[in-house]
Amino acid sequence: MSEDILINSTPSESRVALVENGMLQEVWMERTGRNGYIGNIYQGSVSRVLPGLQAAFIEIGLGRTAFLHARDMVRQDPADGLSEPPPEPSISDLLRPGDQLIVQVIKDPLGTKGARLTTNISIPSRFLVLLPNCEVVGVSVRIEEEEERNRLKDLVNRLRDEEQGHGYIVRTNAEGVNDFALSADMSYLVKVWAAILERAESAPPSSCVYEDLSLPLRALRDMMHEQVERVRIDSPETLLQAREFAGRFLPDWLHRIEEYTAERPIFDLFGVEDEIENALRPSVPLKSGGYLVFDQTEAMTTIDVNTGGFVGHRNVEETIYKTNLEAVQALTRQLRLRNLGGIIIIDFIDMQDEEHRRQLLRALERALERDPVKTSLTEISSLGLVEMTRKRTTESLERRLCITCPQCDGRGTIKSSETVCLEIFREIMRSSRQFEAQTLMVVASSQVVERILDEQSATVAELEELIGKSIRFRREDQYAQEQYDVVLL
Repeated sequence: MSEDILINSTPSESRVALVENGMLQEVWMERTGRNGYIGNIYQGSVSRVLPGLQAAFIEIGLGRTAFLHARDMVRQDPADGLSEPPPEPSISDLLRPGDQLIVQVIKDPLGTKGARLTTNISIPSRFLVLLPNCEVVGVSVRIEEEEERNRLKDLVNRLRDEEQGHGYIVRTNAEGVNDFALSADMSYLVKVWAAILERAESAPPSSCVYEDLSLPLRALRDMMHEQVERVRIDSPETLLQAREFAGRFLPDWLHRIEEYTAERPIFDLFGVEDEIENALRPSVPLKSGGYLVFDQTEAMTTIDVNTGGFVGHRNVEETIYKTNLEAVQALTRQLRLRNLGGIIIIDFIDMQDEEHRRQLLRALERALERDPVKTSLTEISSLGLVEMTRKRTTESLERRLCITCPQCDGRGTIKSSETVCLEIFREIMRSSRQFEAQTLMVVASSQVVERILDEQSATVAELEELIGKSIRFRREDQYAQEQYDVVLL
């Protein structure tokens, strides 16, 4: 499997695309003034303590107060995922309004919700994650060989200064690296933490004391590995920053960072722009003729699998099974591309064969193993539904790029012109009883006025006779189909 990283950088926006075997898998973007906050560290000030929720609201200078739960103030040992979590302390025993504390953003503000915080600070570098004031050493679960896990853990324990009282998590990128690389990372992280503490001593409340790297540099830090063949960057300034960063932290991969100078925009390579546009549509076609339908709501995301025009070559059960298998690969890719998170319900086409159901679930599990974001899923229900969750830390692609439709207000539909006509007639009756004006003027969209004059003229005449008042109509091209006014003259 070969991978390419494309970085498009302009003064107003940075975008990073991950392409695997010529197909877009993930895309990230940061806009000037709308950068993400995950990883940033703040000198927080406690605004309110809510014992009933075991949480507190913290002012960190982001407009909306951020949310800190008591469980995010207790660090769990990352070295042993099977260990019992420590007991959750009472938030009232930990915090009081007006207290100041160092906090880190673990989830960006989403919709009307403020950022999610933790006091368990973690600072990532290329190979390690520093855990200040923590004694444990953990190894990424993606490093599967037990011998390599033990080697890395022993190496970190030997290199770290126990007097400093810091713990570490060994990242997946550290697989196979030597003690020199780990030692350099460790030294860098310790210096960063010392600088954070120094800034926090003099920083005013609700101010940022550490900001994570820019998106292009985070992409190099987190995504560079053996399968990445090239990193192409279309901005000379960003290219210089990337090469300086790589020269310090990724010298072995420096030669893979290239400047993109072709006239064709970099995101036109591999059809990235088209893929982003398609990811904003609800329907995703399958090669067989079937299709997926995505419906993202506040509570959850639903994915409906349909056979469409696929009729198969054997029998109905085999057709359904093959469509479901094809849907697994498409939908798992779309989860990453659309950055969908939270509760996800997948409505597979119902299968009668129990072995087919078992194989479909295994295929879904294998496909999700490639997703870097944590996921969990349940068995297929009797209705053919699979419930799963995908950790959500940032807004989905749709929420980042789109706003609620001003005409339908997010419903996805608008009232028909016939419905609006009948609403107008009811409003005319209501207004005629409340006010003494002799003439009523209806201002509405062209479509609605034309329908009234063409198809409802007899109704208008009857209405004028009933209320004893004259009714006039005026087209307003700026009005949406649902919008109208009844004006007294």
